[in-house]
Amino acid sequence: MNRIDRLMATLLLLQGRRVITAEEIAAHFEISVRTVYRDLAALSEGGVPVVAEAGVGYSLLNGYSIPPVMFTAEEASALFMGGELVEHLTDRSLQAPMRSALLKIRSVLPRSHQDQLDRLEQTTALLISPGHPRGADPAVLSQLQAALARRQVLSMDYQTGGEGPPRRRAVEPLGLIHYAGAWHLIAYCRLRSDYRDFRTDRIRNLAATGEIFGDHADFSVRDYIEKWRAEHLGTEVKVRVSRSASGRFRRAWVGAIVEEDWHGDWLHLTVQSETCDWLAGWLLGFGMELEVLEPVALRERVGVMAADVARRYGIPSKTTPQ
Repeated sequence: MNRIDRLMATLLLLQGRRVITAEEIAAHFEISVRTVYRDLAALSEGGVPVVAEAGVGYSLLNGYSIPPVMFTAEEASALFMGGELVEHLTDRSLQAPMRSALLKIRSVLPRSHQDQLDRLEQTTALLISPGHPRGADPAVLSQLQAALARRQVLSMDYQTGGEGPPRRRAVEPLGLIHYAGAWHLIAYCRLRSDYRDFRTDRIRNLAATGEIFGDHADFSVRDYIEKWRAEHLGTEVKVRVSRSASGRFRRAWVGAIVEEDWHGDWLHLTVQSETCDWLAGWLLGFGMELEVLEPVALRERVGVMAADVARRYGIPSKTTPQ
């Protein structure tokens, strides 16, 4: 990046943040702090009203801005989510241009929209995993994003995984995470007086109550993610896959393959995965071309699901003669 481009990008960076330090600018452009000082001085000499506050950072004088592009809050949130997906699902050839484009867009948003994006950035994460994602209602996701950004209490009917009718809940939304093939709302549930994980495809009749809730200083979405990773990721699963299905398994599996070894016409694989119900169903999709070896709990779960499928189609289970 030449200096003229960097100065323009620095101006966009200043307009996209309420305040930013020289160290943060240096890290963003991978330049020295001394170079940042020279760039800021050049902008000031060019008529840009850069305000410096000792011990705080740099900002633009209130009221100064590049002519704005008018995005609604919903459009800005959609662009942010698109950027997150590009970051996680594409290579560097698209990631860098997307970051640059989002920086330009963010710099011309009204301050209120920038604050909402700051909150979404702190409360949204994607944990990409194999399997087919369950559909999420765009209207529900949009409502959840707005509530996260504005700290609005939500009311909703939630259907748990068991039997029975949905229950009415009042929740304080704290995070939106994608994992195990679905979007999940992490929120403080007033009914349970505790933090809960709500799968968004089970949410019905979602509505904002108009009530604003306070900070949850004892809760961190990032800590929640790390706890989830520690509990669910890194589990070693051992399977054997037939030669004819081995290529399909490798193409479909997006997690880590720790070890593989051929035993005749069967490929023995050790993979890292999540301990979730969807994994049993996904593995069952290979039919007789795949066998789960370990862990025992997953092997038994696949067996139970296979028996349930057989019963549904009226096929009696065979018993071993005594």
